[in-house]
Amino acid sequence: MRNTTLTSVLALSSALLSAAFLTALPAAAEMAGPPSADSLFAQTLAAGGGSESTVAKRYGKWGFDTTGMDKTVKPGNDFFQYANGTALKNMVIPGDQPGYGSFNALYDLSELRLKALVTGLAARTDLTGEDLKIADLYRSAMNADLKNQLDVKPLQPELAKIAAISNKDDMAAFMGSTSATFGGAIFNVFVYDDAKKPGYRALQMGQSGLGLPDRDYYLSATYADKKAAYEVYIKDMLTMVGYANPDQAAKNIVAFETQIAQVSWTKIESRDDTKTYNPMALKDLNAYAPGFNWDGFFAAAGVSQAQKVIVAQNTAVPKIAKIFADTPLETLKAWETFQATDQASAYLSDRFYSRRFDFRSKALYGVAEQRPLWKRAIGTTDDKMGEALGRAYVRDYFPPESKAKMEALVSDLLAAMKIRIENLTWMSAPTKAKALEKLSTFGVKIGYPNKWRDYSALVIKADDLYGNVERSSAFEWAYNVSHIDKEIDPEDWEMTPQTVNAYYSPTKNEIVFPAAILQPPFFDPNADPAVNYGAIGGVIGHEITHGFDDQGRHYDSTGALVEWWTPEDAAKFDAQTKALGAQYDGYEPVAGVHIQGGLTMGENIADMGGILLGLDAYHLSLKGKPAPVIDGFTGDQRVFLGFAQVWQSKYQPDFLKFLVSSDPHSPDKFRAIGSVRNVDAWYTAFGVKPGDTYYVKPADRVKIW
Repeated sequence: MRNTTLTSVLALSSALLSAAFLTALPAAAEMAGPPSADSLFAQTLAAGGGSESTVAKRYGKWGFDTTGMDKTVKPGNDFFQYANGTALKNMVIPGDQPGYGSFNALYDLSELRLKALVTGLAARTDLTGEDLKIADLYRSAMNADLKNQLDVKPLQPELAKIAAISNKDDMAAFMGSTSATFGGAIFNVFVYDDAKKPGYRALQMGQSGLGLPDRDYYLSATYADKKAAYEVYIKDMLTMVGYANPDQAAKNIVAFETQIAQVSWTKIESRDDTKTYNPMALKDLNAYAPGFNWDGFFAAAGVSQAQKVIVAQNTAVPKIAKIFADTPLETLKAWETFQATDQASAYLSDRFYSRRFDFRSKALYGVAEQRPLWKRAIGTTDDKMGEALGRAYVRDYFPPESKAKMEALVSDLLAAMKIRIENLTWMSAPTKAKALEKLSTFGVKIGYPNKWRDYSALVIKADDLYGNVERSSAFEWAYNVSHIDKEIDPEDWEMTPQTVNAYYSPTKNEIVFPAAILQPPFFDPNADPAVNYGAIGGVIGHEITHGFDDQGRHYDSTGALVEWWTPEDAAKFDAQTKALGAQYDGYEPVAGVHIQGGLTMGENIADMGGILLGLDAYHLSLKGKPAPVIDGFTGDQRVFLGFAQVWQSKYQPDFLKFLVSSDPHSPDKFRAIGSVRNVDAWYTAFGVKPGDTYYVKPADRVKIW
């Protein structure tokens, strides 16, 4: 059951990665106690789903919580701590999470709202249609007694299929089938927008096969303890399903994956959209990457009809195919047995779930406690029937006036970007004209889709969690396959309304803001406008800037991957991005572990653009009038504080190491600091002077947008 979503859609938040561990995705880590009473987010974490727990928290009197500041810290020495220090001191990371912050608080709020919706349905006996499926899916996930009674039995037919594989051609075909069922593959196939044929989807393929979070976990001494723990975990999982000689099999599996890691592209290499667009005819892979049954693989995946496949890490593919060809069949079968067991364990008995938690959450990321059963059940229901739940969420929790106010804010931010492009001194007129053309065609989606998914073909049973998850995966894969080489429906969304995030799609040239993020501290209709411009304005500006970051700039106004810059302008842009990357390379969020400026480049550019555009839009909104002073803070100061409050968060050290190794976003502290230290107005607003820790000389400040 492989990942079938494109990771290059430029989502907003690294903080949400910790919330991502709260979902029921089979390939992700699963993670009860509430935080202390003085936690900044205690109100949103109230247990039980009562009316108070589903009400969004307000921040301070005017949208910013001044009691959460640490004014003993100079803004120029640590702006993140200055804005959030006391709140961070009082913040407690819940035992079932690897980190916590503003995004997570809203995720918890969204989760409690979904709990109220789903448990309300599950208590009824008169349901039909999608409501009945939601209730039955939740009931199946909550039935711990049945899961423990069945134990490994639901997985046994899949394990029997693997055991019966007698040759490598059949193994390759089985890997193809795992797009719709439990199991793994050394190549990941998925369906997404064709970057050079705007408005159409295409079959895509990339490297895969690793059970640890990133290739560095196999190759770097920094993660040697994780790799050792992984081998023990594999051995234990194989033992639990009765696999012969699990000790040696585990060693062979780790050796096999280490070989794949050695030839895999790095995260930095893999985020270069111009290098990962490599279209090929499916049949040509037989000669390009021999040693792997490509025909059987694509046939079993149900994608043989595709006109082409766009290969991402093209130079890694033949090397991985050779590793497959050189690896004994018994090792491949052991690997596949482990993959299926690892993925399915989230939906099997407590002994499987607990062992999976001990490695994938506790050992890898420092999570102390398992998530309560109800949270896991809500996560599974949301993951498998997200749009059906989203329709109910919007009805109950997204007032129409929020959408109207967001539309006005987006208009303000787009106007601010237009002015910035027009006033650029380093960009030539031809490139500038095309940049303005692209900006003028930006699509905007706010709150929720106008058209909802149809789940009528999905079979859900109240007493079959394993089957529900498997059928849901097959249902989702069939939906994706049906769109290969077909036109994209412009009404499609890539996030559900209850998702606390936002994104820019370069191939659609659109920015999207789900309903759940349009709440404090990001957006408060009753807050001081300056705070909103710094918070949600920074989010909007972030997504707009993604259209012009180091990858987004390669897509034109139609969403096509094409070079539309003059060489001179591209060189000037690249020089500034290198300077920005060098700044972030110097940040050390964990002792001995530095941010990878090349990996986080797009998000760093977008963060800086976000605060610049938020500040510009606030100034435009004043229409020439002076900004009011509130509680001693000027308008510009409140914009910057609203921006910093959004990134309020803290993490377990192991999880922070994971983020630095794999996440295209910088850790939140440096999203707040790294952006503002390149903004002249920040220095003026807070009196930042030479000698302050994060002071940058005017001539060395990065100026892109």
